[in-house]
Amino acid sequence: MRRPVVLDVFAGVGGLSLGFEQAGFDVAAAIEIDPVHAATHEYNFPLCRMHCADATGISGASVRRELSGPIDVIVGGAPCQGFSMIGKRALDDPRNQLIKHFLRLVVELEPSVFVLENVRGLTVGKHRQLLDELTAEFEAAGYSVTLPWQVLNARHFGVPQDRQRLFLMGAKDSVAPRYPITEILVPTPTCQDALDDLPDAEQFDELICSDSVCVGEPTSSLSAYAKEMRCLNSEAWHNGYKREWDSRLMTASLRTAHTEISRRRFHKTKPAAVEPISRFYKLAASGVSNTLRAGTDSARGAFTSPRPIHYRYDRCVTVREMARLHGFPDWFRFHVTKWHGGRQIGNSVPPPLARAVAVSVREALGVKPTSPERTIPLGPSGLLEMDMTEAAAYWSVDVPIAKRDRKSGATKRKQKDIERELARASA
Repeated sequence: MRRPVVLDVFAGVGGLSLGFEQAGFDVAAAIEIDPVHAATHEYNFPLCRMHCADATGISGASVRRELSGPIDVIVGGAPCQGFSMIGKRALDDPRNQLIKHFLRLVVELEPSVFVLENVRGLTVGKHRQLLDELTAEFEAAGYSVTLPWQVLNARHFGVPQDRQRLFLMGAKDSVAPRYPITEILVPTPTCQDALDDLPDAEQFDELICSDSVCVGEPTSSLSAYAKEMRCLNSEAWHNGYKREWDSRLMTASLRTAHTEISRRRFHKTKPAAVEPISRFYKLAASGVSNTLRAGTDSARGAFTSPRPIHYRYDRCVTVREMARLHGFPDWFRFHVTKWHGGRQIGNSVPPPLARAVAVSVREALGVKPTSPERTIPLGPSGLLEMDMTEAAAYWSVDVPIAKRDRKSGATKRKQKDIERELARASA
């Protein structure tokens, strides 16, 4: 039986891609403008055709020519400011061009279903105008939009993190998908459930300079959530492709050099409280994480969003521990640097949440899920090690350069300055 085909727009490293794959879909193509993110996506999804490009310059016809069959579903988390002024259409605001081009690709490719993910703030205040206009445009294009739209919290779908996101869904010539049930049928995993089986990264000198180390098999008892993340049984792969990977490796675990003063402050901070100097949130072993954020890009100063403080160790969590708190399984890898790795997780949809939405879409399509029989290799590790300049060269694209905020009075930086800054951030 043919698995339904997905196009992931604004794919990042593939939180939505993984959730849909696990629900029984084939992610045949993806679009991502950031060369580093695109390379990481290619590493984890070697069967997917990655377009490292600006979605505003890609036509539906060009995507269709590269695929042998129809696209059943288009998904995407389009970045947008959702800004509007009285008397003006929000969709015509140039700052909302990405979400407008998601709409354009849906109209051009005519999938059976679309799924748009975005921030909760799009539902309130003046931003609501953009959401209303989008709904009207999709309906004008022949899609039955599932209303009322809903904001879903990842903690209600098996993720140890408080993360709320808007989902807008619609269908053409099929039953509109229902939103997944948000009732908690099983207890939400805690931070302790997610992290307790992982060895402390600071036990390994190798992790001072490398993001991975061989730690062998777990020696402590595992929570149900940890077993899921380690893919210890066939059920943990759901309806996705099994990957060839070395389960003895602990990856994405590059250490952070904290000062003793910082460590003392971290130690004194109570669980589920914010450390007053750094403003870092300290995890509570029996609670869930705060929302993991991506920080800002290089054009706005390469600001790294704070990683929470571990509930047991006087340090910030590693990228792998962030991945556990986000629902990414241990075989899934990220860029070797903390800056890129943290951005990649903070920008992504938690895969278990994406999978819950995907199951609803699959049921609306009337498709019975199938599990692939073959196991596929991951991509070459070099895809995870390139800085921005090297990744851009790999994809044969220009280094994406954003302009400074006009309020700062700065102008567009020179190419060599951007590359120098990106190299420092990747170190």
